[in-house]
Amino acid sequence: MGKFIISKCNGGFTYNLNAANGQVIATGGQVYASVDTCRHGCESVIANAPLAELEDQTVEGFEQAGCPKFELYTDKAGEFRFRLKAANGQIIAASEGYVKKDGCLNGINSVRVNAADSEIILPEPEPEAK
Repeated sequence: MGKFIISKCNGGFTYNLNAANGQVIATGGQVYASVDTCRHGCESVIANAPLAELEDQTVEGFEQAGCPKFELYTDKAGEFRFRLKAANGQIIAASEGYVKKDGCLNGINSVRVNAADSEIILPEPEPEAK
């Protein structure tokens, strides 16, 4: 079972989706203003990942898929990456770079499997000032 781990970052909150072995398999697609909106982002991944089609942008003449979808593409460094777009077209999760396409496809499958029953871990409250 995977875990969404919400953490504070500059200007708000973000999350990582970790596989059962603790490895980060996707990060939030944006910085959220509050813990609640970040939690909703995690819930959107849980809802959309299992239904998302694959749009392989690395293939010439690829067919565009409707949202929700995983977009598989190559970055400027030539590495393979994916991003998950929700039904409304917003990017809700993104990957690290992969050297091989198969690794990126495995990452997509890992998000599909791990997101489905993932627990959402909220950040520890900050101690009150004295």
